[in-house]
Amino acid sequence: MYDVLKVVNWLRARNFADMREDENVEELTQMKTMKLLYYIQAASLVVTNHRFFDEDIVAWKYGPVVVKVHEIYYGQRGIVGDELDDKTRSDYKELQNNEQSSDILNSIYDIYGHSSAYDLMRQTHSEKPWLETARNDVIKDDLIKEYFEKVFVVEED
Repeated sequence: MYDVLKVVNWLRARNFADMREDENVEELTQMKTMKLLYYIQAASLVVTNHRFFDEDIVAWKYGPVVVKVHEIYYGQRGIVGDELDDKTRSDYKELQNNEQSSDILNSIYDIYGHSSAYDLMRQTHSEKPWLETARNDVIKDDLIKEYFEKVFVVEED
C-alpha cells in the first residue's frame, strides 16, 4: 500500500510529461486528481483485493474526494506547475518500477486521464458507490469493489 501523496506525484509526473508532448493537454487539476484516485483505488480493490493507498475516499458534493489531498492542494486549480521536484520524479519512478502498480496506474490514466474533471465528476455521480453513500461519508471499499468488478475487466494470465 502506498502513501496517497506518492500516487498524486505519479499523476503529476505523468501529466507533466503529457503536457510536454502535446500542447493541447491541460494541467492536472485537484478535482480531476480526486476522480483518478477514486478509480485507481477501485481498480486496485478489483485486481489485488487490497487498497492502493490507505486514505479513505469520501463522497462530497462534487464526487469522491481524498480529504488529505484536498487539504494539501486547497485553493489550487492546477497542481503540476512548470517543473517537477526530485521527490515527485522519485515517486513516479518507484511506482513505475513495480509492475502491478504500474499496470493499475497506467491503465486508469489511459482510460480516464484524458477526460475533463467535469466529465469525470458527472461520471462518478452516475455510479452506485457515490450515489449510495451519504454526502460527507466514507465510500466503503466493499461497495466500490462490488460495483467495479462489473466495470473493469481483469485479464487472466
